[in-house]
Amino acid sequence: MRKQGYHHGNLRQALVDAALKLIEEKGPTGFTLSEAAKLAGVTPAAVYRHFEGREDLIAEASRQGYEIFADVMQYAYDKGQPSALAAFSATGRAYLAFARRYPGHYIAMFESGISVNKTPELAAVSARARGVLERAAEDLSRHIPENRRPPAAMFSAHVWALSHGVVELFARNSPGTASPFPPEDLLESAIGVYLRGLGLIAPDC
Repeated sequence: MRKQGYHHGNLRQALVDAALKLIEEKGPTGFTLSEAAKLAGVTPAAVYRHFEGREDLIAEASRQGYEIFADVMQYAYDKGQPSALAAFSATGRAYLAFARRYPGHYIAMFESGISVNKTPELAAVSARARGVLERAAEDLSRHIPENRRPPAAMFSAHVWALSHGVVELFARNSPGTASPFPPEDLLESAIGVYLRGLGLIAPDC
């Protein structure tokens, strides 16, 4: 199957797919280009027709991940409309769903050390993903009195950090970090506490 993809001119994507599998199994620094080539069914020399090195290959995996991530976030945002609160909460849940569904992409994006500014294409698509959450935060922040309203970029960064923390600590089977609560419940309650502090959700009775 992999060799057939190569003959049809899909070697570049076959190598990305191989890298994603190896990233998931061994981490972003735990595999070689030779291993990726072998898994794709080609010689190591063939890799250099498309990628300068392993970092370049991982950057492409990251770019593709951000494309999926941005689409997932946009879908969640749209599905929550017309409620600004539902749209905002949905984007937080979408982060966790993406990390679980696409672990190889997630690792390439957030754990490989590859800068989002490595290529213009990677920078653009990562900005698109962040923009969805910022737009959701901006919609919701309009319901906060102006003198108490945080900047939308700060608002969204807080929720991004909450989501990322829950994923890293409790949704990726990290040793010694088992939680007595499902990651979804942890994230939902954390966002709830944050939004209550801003006055966007009524306090529990």
